[in-house]
Amino acid sequence: MRLISAGAAQTVTGSCHLIEVNGLKIVFDCGLFQGGRKTEALNYEPFPFAPAELDAVVLTHGHLDHVGRLPLLIKGGYRGPIYATLATERITEIILQDSAKIQNEDYKRALRKAERSGREREVQQPLYMPEDIPAVMELFKRVSFESPLELGNKVSLTLYPSGHILGSGFAEVNSPDGRIILSGDLGNRESLLQSDFQLPRECDAVIIETTYANRTHRPQAATLQEFRDVLTTAMQNGGKIMIPTFALERTQVILQQLKNLQDSGEVAKAPVFLDSPMATKFTKLYQEVANEFLPEIQKDLASGDDPFEPDTLTYTNTADESKAINDVKGAAIIVAGSGMMSGGRILHHLKHNLWRDNAHLVVVGYQAYGTLGRRLVDGEDEVRIYGDTIKVRADIHTIGGFSAHADKDDLLTWLEPTGKTPVYMVHGEVDVMTEFERTLHERGREAVMVARNKPYDLI
Repeated sequence: MRLISAGAAQTVTGSCHLIEVNGLKIVFDCGLFQGGRKTEALNYEPFPFAPAELDAVVLTHGHLDHVGRLPLLIKGGYRGPIYATLATERITEIILQDSAKIQNEDYKRALRKAERSGREREVQQPLYMPEDIPAVMELFKRVSFESPLELGNKVSLTLYPSGHILGSGFAEVNSPDGRIILSGDLGNRESLLQSDFQLPRECDAVIIETTYANRTHRPQAATLQEFRDVLTTAMQNGGKIMIPTFALERTQVILQQLKNLQDSGEVAKAPVFLDSPMATKFTKLYQEVANEFLPEIQKDLASGDDPFEPDTLTYTNTADESKAINDVKGAAIIVAGSGMMSGGRILHHLKHNLWRDNAHLVVVGYQAYGTLGRRLVDGEDEVRIYGDTIKVRADIHTIGGFSAHADKDDLLTWLEPTGKTPVYMVHGEVDVMTEFERTLHERGREAVMVARNKPYDLI
């Protein structure tokens, strides 16, 4: 049994892991690389395998960094099944359509600029177009949690809830050679929405994400108190409160907390704008599918009391509606993508408000190296947005406890039932994995920091 990682190897992006087992070739996730030009250039490199020779593709969940290169597999000749839960299938279609649309828009913008200097040949083509997405979706085969699926050659696959986002699961692969488990992305056990991850069984090898493997999240109560305090202070200043969010999961958590704080009177009511068409689609999906949520969320949805809609919420779907937020007087809360501030409508709001000393930027998600979000969190006092230099005068707040990712304690708890088998670390930065490797060694477990495109014999 062999592993080759074509992404999320010593970095937190581009998840794509090939498992060769008993004559089958199975790819788990096929995500887009995100986070700066150098990293994103990896999307144009060939896979370390022939897509046409794959027997199956399995998706652990629908985030862009786990599904964003699927169209490239089809372009490379893959015609086999793509196994995923129903929620992951629905999410993937929205994610891929949005990704294709943004790529096409960015290409046209870059081409217009290049044509003025006669350098249009230097502009890279989009990885794929919106019309490429239906061919991907036709290959989907739905999988239910805890229902073993026979893949052939006496190899079976079972997905179990991972508690990360809607539809997310970790994978168990059984074969005559043994059992391996791939974590996908595991959830935070103090999630405000999702039920906890299920625990895995004893196995022969584990492939585990390590996004936050060197830290422990702030307790939920402390996180909510900090969020409440930041909003209270920001509202008193009367400026725009910008909350860049990932369209999936983080947006819904923030909306739920804004509703709770406004309904309880702990935070004064002010206009709330969800300025992301994709986040709007996901919020509607969350309202439809409640079986993976905490009981109290399921109860609210069943009673018709929508937990994701504050009384003051406005959905701004069109570009004109988004621009009109600039004309709103006084305090207003803007929830917009992208979560790492590497694109999307949040850039428009940053350009118009970062230089104001009564504005606030509330960072509630992971900021990868190379992104605008990371530079702002690291304290840069000037940034470039849409070609303009913007002075940073807004107060910047970083609240880490909202993470949908497992922390160190969560990861160790999840690993405990798997025994003392080797642990192959993916989806983490090198310094984080180095520290987690030390922790695992102290617990008597072998740990391997997986490198991109390098083969590893698991069993």
